[in-house]
Amino acid sequence: MATYTLPELPYDYAALEPVINPQIIELHHDKHHAAYVKGANDTLEQLEEARDKEAWGAINGLQKNLAFHLSGHILHSIYWHNMTGDGGGEPLAADGVGDLAAAITESFGSYAGFKSQLTKAAATTQGSGWGVLAYEPVSGKLIVEQVYDHQGNVGQGSVPILVFDAWEHAFYLQYKNQKVDFIEAMWQVVNWQDVAKRYAAAKERVNVLLLAP
Repeated sequence: MATYTLPELPYDYAALEPVINPQIIELHHDKHHAAYVKGANDTLEQLEEARDKEAWGAINGLQKNLAFHLSGHILHSIYWHNMTGDGGGEPLAADGVGDLAAAITESFGSYAGFKSQLTKAAATTQGSGWGVLAYEPVSGKLIVEQVYDHQGNVGQGSVPILVFDAWEHAFYLQYKNQKVDFIEAMWQVVNWQDVAKRYAAAKERVNVLLLAP
């Protein structure tokens, strides 16, 4: 039995128009995300075979493949729920996301400063990657991370709560090579309710890391 499965979309293919057209959503979820799920499961099977045979010649490549595909699966699983056709705007206490809004201001100085940093991080990834807002459990603050190829520039233990996919398959059919335009448009569909729930859950994981006294 497969360890990982492709999650269903929480909306139909057309739910994020006009920011993201239905064709992109269908291809992105049904093909690209599905490929990461398959890749993770296939790699786990290959690692099991390597253990059984004590054949470790390909261990470095297998571990890298597992990280790549598993991270792709996890980030995409967050990505779908981070978006809604009724989203966008600035997180406000009046909308029930006051704790998140306060944390953004405390961690980045202002919502505008945070928005600018995450936009730039996502838009300037070298090659393919992501811009990520994450909860960092050592400081208890929010940080922006720039993920390339699903793995790089990430603090160990940080919990992603808002992710912007900057791989070309996320936007090219609609935005061509204008990655910046796509990232700017993404702010119109951010599901702050989902981000706030992820922030609250991440804060509760206070004893996940064993820190030196």
